[in-house]
Amino acid sequence: MPAVRSPLAASVYPEAHQPPERVVIESVRPEVDSGRFPAKAVVGQRFVVEADIFAEYEPIVSSVLRFRREGYANWRETPMELAGEDHYAAAFLVDQLGTYHYSIEAWIDRFETWRRLLRRKVAARQDVSGELQIGAQLVREAAARASGNDRKRLKETAERIADERPAGERARAALADRFAALMRRHPDRSRSTRYDRELRLTVDPPKAVFGAWYELFPRSCSPEPGRHGTLRDVEAALPYVAGMGFDVLYLPPIHPIGRTHRKGENNSLRAKATDPGSPWAIGSTEGGHKSVHPELGTLEDFGRLVRRAKEHGLDIALDIAFQCSPDHPYVKEHPEWFRRRPDGSIQYAENPPKKYEDIYPFDFETTDWRALWRELKSVFIFWAQQGVRIFRVDNPHTKPFRFWEWVIAEVKRDYPDMTFLAEAFTRPRLMERLAKSGFTQSYTYFAWKTKKDDIRDYFKELTSAPLRDYFRPNAWPNTPDILTEYLVTGGRPAFVARLVLAATLSSSYGIYGPAFELGEHTPAQPGSEEYLNSEKYELKRWDLERKDSLREIITRINAIRCGNVALQSNEHLGFHPVDDENVICYSKRTDDARNIVVTVVNLDPKRARSVVIELPLEEWGIGPRRAFPVEDLLNESKSRWRGKRQELRLDPKASPAAVFRLSGKAMERQHASA
Repeated sequence: MPAVRSPLAASVYPEAHQPPERVVIESVRPEVDSGRFPAKAVVGQRFVVEADIFAEYEPIVSSVLRFRREGYANWRETPMELAGEDHYAAAFLVDQLGTYHYSIEAWIDRFETWRRLLRRKVAARQDVSGELQIGAQLVREAAARASGNDRKRLKETAERIADERPAGERARAALADRFAALMRRHPDRSRSTRYDRELRLTVDPPKAVFGAWYELFPRSCSPEPGRHGTLRDVEAALPYVAGMGFDVLYLPPIHPIGRTHRKGENNSLRAKATDPGSPWAIGSTEGGHKSVHPELGTLEDFGRLVRRAKEHGLDIALDIAFQCSPDHPYVKEHPEWFRRRPDGSIQYAENPPKKYEDIYPFDFETTDWRALWRELKSVFIFWAQQGVRIFRVDNPHTKPFRFWEWVIAEVKRDYPDMTFLAEAFTRPRLMERLAKSGFTQSYTYFAWKTKKDDIRDYFKELTSAPLRDYFRPNAWPNTPDILTEYLVTGGRPAFVARLVLAATLSSSYGIYGPAFELGEHTPAQPGSEEYLNSEKYELKRWDLERKDSLREIITRINAIRCGNVALQSNEHLGFHPVDDENVICYSKRTDDARNIVVTVVNLDPKRARSVVIELPLEEWGIGPRRAFPVEDLLNESKSRWRGKRQELRLDPKASPAAVFRLSGKAMERQHASA
């Protein structure tokens, strides 16, 4: 029986003109699913790439990070630096929206390897004459690769290393740092190893990472009780929303609402003639996904709202729900886009025990799927043409991943500044796949994480590899569908605690208002997360001037976020010891630790807690015995701390949280002295 030859031996070694590559490149990060999906960054970010790079035994390895923008053939390069044993890192600045490509190239640095051996022999007082001749040849080869003044200098140095002067003098010339820097400009890369994958990077606007969202039902904005609000009424509310420091105003669907099986107050099956219905039951004889509800106004009114919002520093985020009421024009024009029941009727949406008789989901397995996909893409394009650059997408996990991968790429090809938020409260793997498929941000399980360990473990997961490479969390303490038991039973302190947690744990967060700032907390029934008299099914009249409103605290927390760079990303989130399981302590800091924000929250809305926190001062460059200034930004007080352990008292009746800043000129002086 003939010997079995490995495919590698058969296909590589006999035909190769040179021996196989010796450098290994592995554990590249970010690399999402072996390069199947892109990593993510935002404009202005230093995008860091890391990898394990090594060769057998002891040769010194050099490497470069290669990158280019899509559509450009030429690669740019930046050297990778040693960041650990056989671990290298480099970064490049992404300064434009769109797609970048990146990879790694590495080679054995014969000169640096020789230089290290020479240094050892010199230190051991050994004869280095032979080594100097080898080095001279390496320099001559580098000179052949160089040009101009560099070639001249390299030739001169080669002769100097190889001449008849004392070996010690020649060795000093060979070991000079300036000479080594010159050699690094002309390496021998003839047998370099290139990473076998060309990885992709999606670059989004800065708001993809840092933003504060405010959800508002336009129909509840009327100043007159009982009157349906309009888009002009939303214009009047812009100063209120912007004044609290929000930069995204999110509107539930603004389209015509169907009448067939319209839901009444509190989701009742029988609606009165005056009931407005659910905005998510989209479509009527007055239009569908590309129309504005007549009682809200016109398409021109919407365009005006978008422009006025910009003047207040707000972006309008529009809800996209790919589903139809029985009255939607699509139902008559394209009946093949919907699934039929055995009796021939169209299947309405269900999430047992809930039934949504007023909603028909699309059948993405229809034989006419290509036309369906094109039409749904046109919905995004239509609203993009009206100035919308942020979409909150309803229940994307009920549609095919391949559809999202296609449609988001198609839309972002023409509108690279587009942001897509996935409203997918579903299984973790599904949420993660949607993020990989192109969604810019995702809702999270934050609303239900109320215990210290659960909060810590969840946000550690969100801010660690691999999730942080592609999954961007957007934390919401409440939504029109989510009223948690913590908010129901915790009173005002619970609302403040959840606000502070959302706004400081996550660089993107949002609230459903005015329900949140007014402390709306009555459930439809015990144990339910639905609101009693939910705004989803009726017009609401909100008293925004109530004295117990959280408006002032919300404004303060948003100002804190804007005034501290550490809170504007999810980098460098760390959790710190506290001697009470009802109190959580964590920090965010900038790369250089010049802006450090420490947040402490009492998770018990009923009782005051006295605790001792422990901070990693040495890691932040603060001497353990040096007093340093601290400012509680939330409660507006100043003090000086000394040592890593600090005793605090948090009384929920006064304030369940504190947000401390360790920064400023005094901190900079400490860093300098450290």
